[in-house]
Amino acid sequence: MKLTLADIKAATNGAVQGNDQVQVTGVAFDSRQVKAGDLFVALVGENDGHHFIQMAMEKGAKAVLAQEGHVLPGKVPAVVVADTLASLQALSQFYLKQVQPKVVAITGSNGKTTTKDMTAAILAEKYQTFKTPANFNNEIGLPVTILSMPETTEVLVLEMGMDRPGQLTALSNLAKPDIAVITMIGEAHLEFFQTRANIAKAKLEIAAGLKPGGLFLIPADEPLLVEATALPENTKTFGPVPAAVDESLTTTAWTENGQQFAIPMLGRYNVKNAEAAIMVGQALGLDLKTMASALAHFDLTKNRTEMLKAANGATLLSDVYNANPTATKEVLQALSKDAVDNLVLVLGDMLELGDQGPVLHADLADAVLAAKPKKVALVGPLMVENLLPALKDRAADLDLRGYQADQLEQLTTDLKKSLTARDFVFLKASHGIHLEQLVHELTTGWGKHA
Repeated sequence: MKLTLADIKAATNGAVQGNDQVQVTGVAFDSRQVKAGDLFVALVGENDGHHFIQMAMEKGAKAVLAQEGHVLPGKVPAVVVADTLASLQALSQFYLKQVQPKVVAITGSNGKTTTKDMTAAILAEKYQTFKTPANFNNEIGLPVTILSMPETTEVLVLEMGMDRPGQLTALSNLAKPDIAVITMIGEAHLEFFQTRANIAKAKLEIAAGLKPGGLFLIPADEPLLVEATALPENTKTFGPVPAAVDESLTTTAWTENGQQFAIPMLGRYNVKNAEAAIMVGQALGLDLKTMASALAHFDLTKNRTEMLKAANGATLLSDVYNANPTATKEVLQALSKDAVDNLVLVLGDMLELGDQGPVLHADLADAVLAAKPKKVALVGPLMVENLLPALKDRAADLDLRGYQADQLEQLTTDLKKSLTARDFVFLKASHGIHLEQLVHELTTGWGKHA
């Protein structure tokens, strides 16, 4: 990105303070993440970004996008606007029109990050491709992603998240995708939407900004999507997953139209994500052989189904960024099919399930027992109050312990005392439980807990 303050003024209808030819080469809204040459966007929220302008300038920011009614330190180069968030979004649209990449937008209750990573890997075989980093998928992260793409970008792969009606409409209208994908409809956000039908309706908003004639991809086995009214004219389905899938802890393989595919991760449920990515690739001119090669070694975003090694040699399967009942059951089913020896399960609360949370946690009991774990650690009130008693009732001899979310240090101590190099530990929870802290402790050394 290379924009002058004059460009930013034109994009945002703001007023320039200082030299309007000052040029910025990046964007940041967190002063701790500022790099030399950045435009620092002073967002107004729980923490007012205007309080951190001086820090941002000291770290190398060249200019500030500031909001009217706030004092700017000294003579800092700035564009002053009525609303910094709205102006950040407007600036991203301005830059998007300059670069003019093909835009692929991906959402879903589960699998959107994996599908994003697969899609980007496939398209990078033919195009200069840029994708959403980490989880920059909301009304702040999406425009920052757009503004972070190189000027040479030919395809932009955007992940879009949502937790309320209307959010995906706004994001889709901002990005104007050429291709939009819904990976699945699950139980995530039931707390806010009450039913899966309402979740499906909100996910369908991703088509709001789809360009005329744009491709819309939805899963063939989801009636809430396939049978929806007023789908875009160019709607196609992907899946279902082929019957013959060869699964192991590290690889999932299948054949499609005579081409063998293998992805470096566990679970037939990930085949559906791959099939969505393959259809995007086909729409943009990739052949099956090239896409198979790309999927064989694609990079997965951190904390999504990562296979790691604990400091003592134990194997960790870490999937601690997000969790819902469907996704958790699918991984447990995969572990059951693979008959994993010395399996240790660490399961944390699945959040935002609303009134259905207690029963949905208790309903994991069948899947947990089918995996035949030697030890189960449950973390958080929903797990402890619902799944723990369900497991106790059916498997009195199971090594089963419960921990509250603020007892991660005790859980770490207990695991470090009991884990052996032969153990396989599966960790799954919503991000709010912060099992990534446990993963860090297990992988960086045994230390004082030994």
